[in-house]
Amino acid sequence: MDSADVAACWEANAETWTRHARAGYDLYRDALNTPAFLANLPDIAGLDGLDIGCGEGSNTRKLAEAGARMTAVDIAPTFIRHAQETEMQAPLGIAYREGDGTALPFADASFDFATAFMSMMDMPRQDKALAEAARVLRPGGFLQFSILHPCFAPPYRKVLRDEAGTIRGIEVGRYFDGVDGEIETWRFGAAPAEVKASVEPFRVPRFHRTLSEWVAMIVSAGLTIEHMAEPRVDAETAQAQPYLADTHIAPLFLHIRVRKSAAA
Repeated sequence: MDSADVAACWEANAETWTRHARAGYDLYRDALNTPAFLANLPDIAGLDGLDIGCGEGSNTRKLAEAGARMTAVDIAPTFIRHAQETEMQAPLGIAYREGDGTALPFADASFDFATAFMSMMDMPRQDKALAEAARVLRPGGFLQFSILHPCFAPPYRKVLRDEAGTIRGIEVGRYFDGVDGEIETWRFGAAPAEVKASVEPFRVPRFHRTLSEWVAMIVSAGLTIEHMAEPRVDAETAQAQPYLADTHIAPLFLHIRVRKSAAA
């Protein structure tokens, strides 16, 4: 599967994805993943930033609200249309454009930092995506990205519950499988049953890599890891928000920040 196939999948997902995410059904994003990502982000006020795989622009707007001058790209035109419409309604100075994360349409050393919220893992060539991010960063710049945790969210993952419904463990498998474009179908689990039944499931291509493969790709791109995080909810939140309770047992997401050498 190449970038054109990936673009077709995400373009088909984009309309429903935007509507459901903005309705609050992406609970993992809103209640855990994005807040943790932003909490671990260095100060970006006054910096030129690039959001790679921006989707409908929700997280890009949070970066702009933090004071960054933002540019954002996504491979799906419908995502970009929705992001641009929101920018027109409530301007934050964000420049959105269609773009492939594995072939970024920008000159070398264009940005002080880059982000990729849950997008790198969906690209067919993560090595090229990391190399492209490194290319467009200025010397000393950083890339912070989030992905499904390679160890705890490989192609096979099952939440294990006891007779009372309490989560007791996570069963994983196929960790070492080389997955390149295997289609996974799903819906936002937090959406009401009638909403989920009214739409076709998302078709998301998976490109699973092991943790050691991610580290090797980062090193090959000439980047240095300076921070990693595995966001989780605490026991109280797990009790109050059972939908997120699996992340109290084992991480679903992995956050990594890497930096380009100041001497580059």
